Amino acid sequence: MLIPVTAMPVAGILSRIASDDMLNLPLLKAAGDIVFGNMDILFALGAVVAFAKAKDKVSPIVASFLSILILKSTLAALDDTIGMGIFAGIIVGCFTAWIFNHSKDWITPKIFDFFTGEKFVIILAPIATVGLGYVLSFVWPPIQMLLDGFAIGIAKLGALGVFIFGFLNRLLIPVGLHHVFNSYIYFNLGSFTQPDGTVVTGEMTRFLAGAPTAGLFLSMFFVVMMFGLPGAALAMYQCAKKRRDEVKGLMMSAAITSFVTGITEPLEFSFMFVAPQLYVVHALLTGLAGAVCYLLGIRLGFSSGGNIIDMMLNWGLGGNVILLIPVGLVFFALYYLLFRFLITKYDLKTLGREEEFIDSVEITEEEKNATLSNKNYAYMAKKIVENLGGAGNIENMGKCMTRLRVETKDASLMNLDKIRQMGVKGVVTLSDTSIQIIIGSEVHNIMSEIEQIL
Repeated sequence: MLIPVTAMPVAGILSRIASDDMLNLPLLKAAGDIVFGNMDILFALGAVVAFAKAKDKVSPIVASFLSILILKSTLAALDDTIGMGIFAGIIVGCFTAWIFNHSKDWITPKIFDFFTGEKFVIILAPIATVGLGYVLSFVWPPIQMLLDGFAIGIAKLGALGVFIFGFLNRLLIPVGLHHVFNSYIYFNLGSFTQPDGTVVTGEMTRFLAGAPTAGLFLSMFFVVMMFGLPGAALAMYQCAKKRRDEVKGLMMSAAITSFVTGITEPLEFSFMFVAPQLYVVHALLTGLAGAVCYLLGIRLGFSSGGNIIDMMLNWGLGGNVILLIPVGLVFFALYYLLFRFLITKYDLKTLGREEEFIDSVEITEEEKNATLSNKNYAYMAKKIVENLGGAGNIENMGKCMTRLRVETKDASLMNLDKIRQMGVKGVVTLSDTSIQIIIGSEVHNIMSEIEQIL
């Protein structure tokens, strides 16, 4: 689901700077708006990339693209009142990946060799999607009514509804389900008809299109990402008992990342598992920020995240945006004071406060230096693969914005303690063979080196 989100910043910037109140360039605005008008296609591509089991995913990507177009035309022919939005893309992407994973090894008569193997999905998926569309024409309408009821219910709750959204948005991050929860709010909640007759849906897309009521569900993220989490970072640094220079560097870089880009995972993962109490407080404060912004009528949206760039670009589209600054300063103080109090009161083991780790296996000096700070990506990649049991033990590996997501064949071959000692920000065990290695924003460099090894 990060693929469509990744595509949105450039679209949002193009659309915004080309608006009537800025450069007034209709051609440029149309270029940006085309992304928001095809979010279902982007989600279809994102889902098939996530679940298709192959190193070369060109064939399933082509099949998914064709299939989402066929599903949309099939539903329009059967019942033009059905509006699946991004869910059409997610379902088609998963459906195409399932067909690909099961059909790529089928044996067919030699005359059909050109069409079988990994290319078989390009024929099978579009044909099967016609049937899928027929089934969804019956299945989706009641689901659509339920989702619409959920959206209306959240909206009717006012400040409480925004609080619930903000709280769950943060609370679901550890299991990765926040993207699922966000997607409906961001891309399906509400609708707005633009002057040219184009209808857009979702808090994020409606705000960028100029809807006068959009942005109430999004303004909280500017408070948390630009002010709140940096306050938490300062508290954790000041509470550190050892390695203070290292903690200072990590907290400063994570806080700047949150402020400038809106990417919060490097900072959140630094306390999420070692001090879950702090993370619950963080989720509650996010919801509280949403409620406060709602009650003050603060409206501000984004294309990439609640960061300083989006704030400056979208200031003119919002409402009462100036109030974000005093509210943000209050939440900076709240985060700082609450985090510092809880860390010292309950001796929480945040960075620089951990117990000494004693390892029975000798750690070489070279390995001690293999941290993200020394930019030795090639060596880190080599050691990560080695401690995952070697290239032959890796079933599948991918990355998101901050994490390596790994599926292995034999859990007994992995040495997670050695991986933790390499300067990564954490290791999350989802099952015996499924782990996530928290790297931070440099995950792309590490993944590039690992891909060369594999």
